[in-house]
Amino acid sequence: MDVVQVERFGGPEVLRAATVADPSPGAGEAVIEVTASDVMFLDTLLRAGWGEDFFPVRPPYVPGSGVVGLVDGRRVVADTKQDVGGSEIPVGGYTSRAVVAESELIPVPAALTDQQAVALLHDGPTLQSLLSDVGAPRRVLVAAAAGGAGVLLVQELAARGVHVVAAARGEAKTSLLRSLGVAEVVDYGSSSWTSRVAPVDTVLDGAGGALGRAAFELVADGGRFVSYGTAGGEFAAPDPAVAARRGVTVGGLTDLPRLTRARRRALVERSPAEAAEGRYRPVIGQTFPLARAAQAHAAIAAREAVGKTLLVP
Repeated sequence: MDVVQVERFGGPEVLRAATVADPSPGAGEAVIEVTASDVMFLDTLLRAGWGEDFFPVRPPYVPGSGVVGLVDGRRVVADTKQDVGGSEIPVGGYTSRAVVAESELIPVPAALTDQQAVALLHDGPTLQSLLSDVGAPRRVLVAAAAGGAGVLLVQELAARGVHVVAAARGEAKTSLLRSLGVAEVVDYGSSSWTSRVAPVDTVLDGAGGALGRAAFELVADGGRFVSYGTAGGEFAAPDPAVAARRGVTVGGLTDLPRLTRARRRALVERSPAEAAEGRYRPVIGQTFPLARAAQAHAAIAAREAVGKTLLVP
């Protein structure tokens, strides 16, 4: 079967296509004939050697952890992550065939394509977790709003009647966000972008780094700042003393309770069901052949990717 491996930690060039023996499933396992693989921003960080304390991956390894495909003619989506010393690491997804426990198989709704289903596999639970954490805000700024999770957030929040300020960089991304029906769109490619945004009661920060810290300044006193992404290279870390003085609650995905297996599956199943009902749609901005995974990572690193990036065998 075809796979892509991380030969050593480094830039996108360390991703290499290879041919390996077909997998042999054990008892209670199934082989998925993969039709698309999810590419997460986290994959690019781990490939570069980031986060070894949290994700103990060691080259060579097959990156990625989300696949969709066929098992005995059935369309299914599944997470290929592995448990290493009590830590779940996202590996095994960049492949033409994936072995997973049968209990991990989730049927793809008839109303969704394979690519739409795998695009929701990780970003869907992120959406659900964030929405359950922020309560009922009236005015929300979403930073990195044109990313895989961001496009879902702005659609769902707008559907709930929230005034959404969607922030992204560049014409391609801001044009996409305008098409999704949000109230305001701002391009943070300009150094003065914050001056064009009135205070909000909640920031959902998928950018991190300096952009996330700038977005924090837009939270009204008594508001909420939630960091869920590291597109800027790190989670945004507002000054705790400033946040306390202004009464701003600061949190992030890492502060949420660890999900049980049953709860995680429920969240994974919920988003495809809601998408099939038309509540929101994933945006797949670009696909790459499996063997060109390095180009997919390079596009993400260059901030050229819009919405979700997928690999196809």
